[in-house]
Amino acid sequence: MIPSYGYYKEVFRGRPMPFAYVDLDLFDANCASLAKRAAGKSLRVASKSVRCLALLKRILASNAVFRGVMCYSAREAVHLSGQGCDDLLVAYPVWDESYLREVCTELRRGRTLTLMVDSAEHVDRLEDAARRADAVIPVCLDLDMSSNYLGLHFGVRRSPVNTVEQALALSQRVLEQPHLRLDGVMGYEAQIAGLPDSLPGRPVRSAVLRLLKRRSVKAVADRRAATVAALRERGVALRFVNGGGTGSLETTAAEEAVSEVTAGSGFYSPALFDGYRAFQHLPAAGFAVEITRKPTSHVWTCHGGGLVASGAAGRDRLPLPYLPTGAALTPAEGAGEVQTPVVYRGPEALQLGDPVFMRHAKAGELCEHFDALLLVSAGKIVEEVRTYRGEGGCFL
Repeated sequence: MIPSYGYYKEVFRGRPMPFAYVDLDLFDANCASLAKRAAGKSLRVASKSVRCLALLKRILASNAVFRGVMCYSAREAVHLSGQGCDDLLVAYPVWDESYLREVCTELRRGRTLTLMVDSAEHVDRLEDAARRADAVIPVCLDLDMSSNYLGLHFGVRRSPVNTVEQALALSQRVLEQPHLRLDGVMGYEAQIAGLPDSLPGRPVRSAVLRLLKRRSVKAVADRRAATVAALRERGVALRFVNGGGTGSLETTAAEEAVSEVTAGSGFYSPALFDGYRAFQHLPAAGFAVEITRKPTSHVWTCHGGGLVASGAAGRDRLPLPYLPTGAALTPAEGAGEVQTPVVYRGPEALQLGDPVFMRHAKAGELCEHFDALLLVSAGKIVEEVRTYRGEGGCFL
């Protein structure tokens, strides 16, 4: 059951705002749901969507299905390695020489950090860094999983490796390097995993998106299977084949070629993830802003609130007033850096100084605005844990 406005208001009574929180009862339920949706495949945790060491460790300890972390920067991976995490896959290419040196230092300590490549330039850069550091860097091929329908690019602009032949050529270049080891293959089908397909008030667009996603599922599976089969025919022994995200766990886990899936946003379940027809996780994370003005009878103005998510600018990138139920942003002002008007006509007798609870559009980006997360369970704050920001980590 989703807690009420009164529940959270009482839990946080007297706590200065703004603050961010995670409801552990909902968070743990999301962990269990994601483990079940993985359907027997290992699930790598996407740290970008969590950005809190204590909660990353909680996920990894909760179920044996959670194995390894997908990091979003080399500096973050080195930080997590120093905190005891292992099997760290950096999902984006690393170029900076100082970061590569730090990775090699961790590798020489016996840690497992795998770096991403999608071009000959990446391979040559990593080989040069590994040779100078007297290390062997495990690498992962990043495969393009986007689709093209009638000239429409459906997916993200990520890797240029979109054919089996290109993957074989790049793998051969890796295999020829004495200081690199081909560790795995990854393909992220963002157009399936990260694109909501049940949009309120937009039935036609939702239907079109579901059609495109169904077509893309088969194309993705065929491309990934063909690539993995070709690599194995060449005698390449892959430690892992990674795919998927919160929005595509079922379809990706069903692929025989895939050995592990990835999820991140489903642990917090931010506002953008309300728009999926195939699954529904629980809103485990949020933040509170304080009502400081009442300009009209039904408008309550809060201090702060403008925590806008990345991506193409639009209203779906704004935070969502969550509790009290029925609260909404104004079309003209939206969510502002120093003040956010909220329209509310519901039964709660709001007063100056009361909280309005908001949900970020995305997951881990919330942690870039707060040093700590208040952890809630069974009606009380049970712990306060540091975010990456609170630990002094600013990785992007």
